Amino acid sequence: MNISVIMLTYNRENFVTSTIQSILAQNFPFFEFIIVDNGSTDNSGSIAEKFANQDSRIKVIHIEKSNIGTGRNRGLDLAKGDYITFIDDDDMAEPDMLEFLYKLVIDHNADISICGSTKKINGEIFSNYVFSDCLVMTAAEAVVEMLKRKKYNVAMPTKLIRRELFNKVRFFETGKYDDITVGYRFFANANKVVAHGLPKYCFYRHPKNNSAFTTNDQLLNSDQLDEYFAAFRERTKYLSELLPDIADYAQYSEWSYMISMCNKISRNKLVDCSKQLEIIKKELSDHFEEFYNSSYIEDFEKNFMNLYLKP
Repeated sequence: MNISVIMLTYNRENFVTSTIQSILAQNFPFFEFIIVDNGSTDNSGSIAEKFANQDSRIKVIHIEKSNIGTGRNRGLDLAKGDYITFIDDDDMAEPDMLEFLYKLVIDHNADISICGSTKKINGEIFSNYVFSDCLVMTAAEAVVEMLKRKKYNVAMPTKLIRRELFNKVRFFETGKYDDITVGYRFFANANKVVAHGLPKYCFYRHPKNNSAFTTNDQLLNSDQLDEYFAAFRERTKYLSELLPDIADYAQYSEWSYMISMCNKISRNKLVDCSKQLEIIKKELSDHFEEFYNSSYIEDFEKNFMNLYLKP
């Protein structure tokens, strides 16, 4: 088996049919499709079973409601593919996505391949991560590019990952935002990563989406920020130890997120995040000179520092 596609679904009966169909329509035939019903209380699980009865490539398992990482790990326990990819239960894959990712990873003898993506918001399709060139990268180069978030990000969809990497890295079974806590570790442990920005995947952004806050600052909340802060502190430590040559960029990236959140909390007057704002201001004030004089800092970040932190 060349590829295992893993999808976790929870109460997405209005979306999951289209998502499943987009995988079954792939022009690459050598895959299995593992669907993990994460304790759905609507018809999502039965919809998945209906498709499984019609197509032997689909395997469905039903588990008690858990976090995303737990569900993905259960899917990995069943996966037989040489390479693994993930699709979210409200998104869509282009018909040649698997073929595109597989050709990339094989042609370049890479551990991970990445494609570009679009996003659908209020019925309109926008570019998300789209670029024309092909990047062949070391682990350190791939991590830095991920931290820049200009050509791809840490989200698990759009990536095809060699199975052996999951012997080193598994998803955490606590927390809500598993991509940020684990995704970078796959890049950091890879020998080679290849990325091509042709869009082969579409993210659907809607109010019930787990990442809806990325398009609506008003949805930012204290729990989400606390989890992100903790994850990024751990990310800086992990990357600094495994890839010391990029330790300074990893630290910069953590502070970059903080000043961005400082701006969003302050500009939108998010009173519920006042405690997190204090944490941000203390951290960045304690390291003001180091961050402000970093060779990586952007002009807008300096402006935010001057606006919110400079005495």
